[in-house]
Amino acid sequence: MSVSSVLKAGGRWKCFPVPLESTLFQALPNFCCRKKSTEPEKIITSVDFCDDNAKTSENALDKVFSSKQQVSILHVLNTASTKELEAFKLLHGRKSVNIVEYREKFGPFQNLESLMKVPLLEYKTIVRVCNSILCPETRKKKKSPEHRTLGRLIKPDIDRERLRAVNSIVSIVFGTRRIAWAHLDRKLTVLDWQHSDCWKVTNKTYSSSVYLKEISSIISKIPSADLYVLEKIALSIQNSSLFPILLHFHITEAMLYALLNKSFAENGQHQVLSMSRTEVGKHFELMIGESRTSGKELVKQLITESVLKVEPRVFFPPDKVVHYRQMFSSTHLHRIEELYDSLLQAIAFYELAVFSSEP
Repeated sequence: MSVSSVLKAGGRWKCFPVPLESTLFQALPNFCCRKKSTEPEKIITSVDFCDDNAKTSENALDKVFSSKQQVSILHVLNTASTKELEAFKLLHGRKSVNIVEYREKFGPFQNLESLMKVPLLEYKTIVRVCNSILCPETRKKKKSPEHRTLGRLIKPDIDRERLRAVNSIVSIVFGTRRIAWAHLDRKLTVLDWQHSDCWKVTNKTYSSSVYLKEISSIISKIPSADLYVLEKIALSIQNSSLFPILLHFHITEAMLYALLNKSFAENGQHQVLSMSRTEVGKHFELMIGESRTSGKELVKQLITESVLKVEPRVFFPPDKVVHYRQMFSSTHLHRIEELYDSLLQAIAFYELAVFSSEP
């Protein structure tokens, strides 16, 4: 009696009969159905140390670490609180509690081997914990929700203490033809609000010296303040036709940062910040999808309320209200969006960044 067997010979598969008593056939059960050995497997542990060359496969914890290292590890494990132990790798939750409870019940750990008696601590875990104690990892502090919200609103990051101490700001918005600014104090009183026509980027390109001359001239008119807030516009670089405008915005922003940050070289603190145009639009409900509508009507309403209401949202000095109304009349045919946006940005900065930072 024989069975068919398939073997590969000479690069091809061939089928030929094999007797039952064949050693090949008799060996198959032993090969395919071999029982798993009950003998415990040898585990060779690779341990990472501060010193990459210091590795061992010994299972004795006292042999893995030097005497000096053991003293440091045991000192931490015998003195640290539950909260302090949680700072180390793999000691979150119940493990740190078990260490403290074991220590209180049986006394201080005399050697590393005694850690094996602590519930939930196995050899590999203990090795990694010890390495974490010897080489603690610096964890990044999680930002609070308020800090993340502020991070979306303004750049670069600024301490909340500085925001709380702000007494006045100048909000600056620039476009392809003009730069506008609004100077407001902490009481949301409009101290200065105007614009200056500069260039027409759509007609030609300008050299750096022209930018420097124009922007320096405008900065000489801008009043001093604790902070200067620039509008940050997000333009897509995928549209090549917008590249000249994008370049213009970057050059203008860079020069304003450089010329207004007068004390940055001395104290390293930014006096110029960038504020998201989109976030300002959301604050005043001017967004339609991803586009922002004009804020002209809203600004006109704010000027009117300043005269009619006892506690208006924004206060315009009485001697300047007529002047600001005339500004709107003179710009009836041509909207000066930079002028409206500079005022709205100043209000949003106080309401979203400064007042929200107060305790």
